[in-house]
Amino acid sequence: MPNIIYTKVDEAPELASASLLPIIQKFAAAADVSVGTRDISLAGRILAAFPEYLSEDQRQSDDLAELGRLVKTAEANVIKLPNVSASVPQLVAAIKELQLQGFALPDYPENPETDDETAARVRYDAIKGSAVNPVLREGNSDRRAAKAVKNFAKANPHRMGDWSADSMTHVSSMSADDFFSNETSVTLGSATGARIVLETASGETVLKDGLEYPAGTVVDATFMSVAALKDFLAAEIDKTRDQGILFSLHLKATMMKVSDPILFGHAVKAFLAPVFDKHGDAMAALGVNPNSGLGDLLARVKDNAAIIADIDACMAARPPLYMVDSDKGITNLHVSSDVIIDASMPALIRAGGKGWGPDGNEADANCVIPDQSYASIYDEAITFFKENGKLNPATAGTVQNIGLMAQKAEEYGSHPTTFEIAEAGTVKMIADDGTVLHQHAVEAGDIWRSSSARQAPIEDWVNLAISRQEAEGCEAIFWLDAARAHDAELIAYVKPILEARGVADKFRIMAPREATRASLETITRGENSIAVTGNVLRDYLTDLFPILELATSAKMLSIVKLMNGGGLFETGAGGSAPKHVQQLNEQNHLRWDSLGEFCALGESLIFLADAKGNEKARILGKAVEKATQGILDHGRSPSRKVGEPDNRDSHYWFARYWAEALADQEHDAELAAHFAPIAEALAAGEAKILSELAAVQGRPADLGGYYHPDAARTIAVMRPSETLNAIIG
Repeated sequence: MPNIIYTKVDEAPELASASLLPIIQKFAAAADVSVGTRDISLAGRILAAFPEYLSEDQRQSDDLAELGRLVKTAEANVIKLPNVSASVPQLVAAIKELQLQGFALPDYPENPETDDETAARVRYDAIKGSAVNPVLREGNSDRRAAKAVKNFAKANPHRMGDWSADSMTHVSSMSADDFFSNETSVTLGSATGARIVLETASGETVLKDGLEYPAGTVVDATFMSVAALKDFLAAEIDKTRDQGILFSLHLKATMMKVSDPILFGHAVKAFLAPVFDKHGDAMAALGVNPNSGLGDLLARVKDNAAIIADIDACMAARPPLYMVDSDKGITNLHVSSDVIIDASMPALIRAGGKGWGPDGNEADANCVIPDQSYASIYDEAITFFKENGKLNPATAGTVQNIGLMAQKAEEYGSHPTTFEIAEAGTVKMIADDGTVLHQHAVEAGDIWRSSSARQAPIEDWVNLAISRQEAEGCEAIFWLDAARAHDAELIAYVKPILEARGVADKFRIMAPREATRASLETITRGENSIAVTGNVLRDYLTDLFPILELATSAKMLSIVKLMNGGGLFETGAGGSAPKHVQQLNEQNHLRWDSLGEFCALGESLIFLADAKGNEKARILGKAVEKATQGILDHGRSPSRKVGEPDNRDSHYWFARYWAEALADQEHDAELAAHFAPIAEALAAGEAKILSELAAVQGRPADLGGYYHPDAARTIAVMRPSETLNAIIG
């Protein structure tokens, strides 16, 4: 097993790896550190799931399962890049690409009819959505802006959109019958198995059996009324039209791979309600599934002139849609994975509450977030900036995050226990001794789900927060709402631990809305805050605050202290990665910024030094920090524009600054002597290397695939400098 595992992923981060990873392996070898890879990409996971359909040379090991075992050991040292959490359209596209490349995979069965199709659907459904993170995250999250990154952002503030007090941008959410209002929660006094059943007039159906929960687990259950959702969406569409602003839907249909695609489908159907009322049967015959989005719908009905005409008429009578790409006519409702709430809402807020409309102009928007569980953080942020104007990155403090996520904590672990109800009745979660833990009266089409958080991760989370607050000495807030059922159970854990540790006076417990305002007030004063949150808020806040403070969340330092002693080092968000790949394909310019990878690498090497007593690894890690500072101080990050330095240029500079730092250090003469000639060669080759890198830009790049690019072509595109390659090897 390599000392460090560097994950193979998707899209822009993986393309960048083709350039950066050889540099890392070259340098690490000098400290007797091996860096290997494991494939957790969408394509890799698909291939691993269907070995019997593939030839011997096409088969792929289940690297995700291997890493799932590794992260439960003290030996784990994993650098995890952002991977695709696939929506169904993305999954289908990846399957088709692999089939065209000669992999005889089965199609994704939308409506399984045979046993083989049902079995294939089960395997594919295990791949879609957030299939990777729950497996690897065997620890809680410590996310913050690295000091070098924060200092650079303050010295070089990014552009922020201006806020107006009379902005019409606002957040709209359901006021009742959503997941938040219907939630019940219980903490188990003893270990138990459980099952979930649906009792109806026609009998009992087992929805899920064989659940096992240890003592102390917080178990939640809730549902969303589809009737209330339909009424809400219809009202918001009409209201948005009357206000003359953009209609924008914000969900997490990637992580919440069962519930949110269904919500997305209801929004598509509501927006085109007259069309579905008139042509529903004809569209169903064409295979239309609103959950797959407007883009798939239009592709299926394009040859039916009557349906197209009615769609055009309906769209003309509806409010303008928030656009993903107004130039290409890609709307908010085209694909569920195109608008992901934790990236889309911060971007809109950073832009002064503006989104792009179909006319190519910015406009105010109705931000529709159906469930109110976390909508309040965005609503309060919008209200705050309307009152106070935009944040000043040059003077702003920072919000760090300690997030509860270990062992599939909270909603992000709910996929196997989320159901679209087929028939009206009562859903019950029943313990082995017959105790009914939860029950809800539901109607056909309602979305019911259960999630849990175990005692050991909860206690680890609280203790991690105490350690971080002690290290930082700043404001620390548990973002917990005593009026929410689940949060009330967590508070019952939090308070006794804080009191027993003698630090209750150093923490506040606040509902998310109040915590949002308090944190914004704190960073506006130039001070720092620690947000101690659950799993979903961890995800949302570590995009919201970094995008406001740093312009991006990709530069966050993200450390997962695995509960059994290992380390997982995450490299930031990949929400903009598809646009980066598109630009590379068209112009051979990759604007992906690997700063997150640099930060994770430094932490990984220092962790390895502590775990294995490898002082050479520590020196390498400290030198990484200097190299990262050099990238920032000298403006060596990628440009967005073709013809200017891109990701590959930044890797050259990173290698050079890293080599120079190692050559200059005085702690290890052997390392200094090893890297001195490398540093000299990189410096001497500067003009030629940069010229070779620049020469390839401006024309299309052929990678041989999107989800499963050809390895040789990718290397040729991402390592075009023969001079640099000769130095690195």
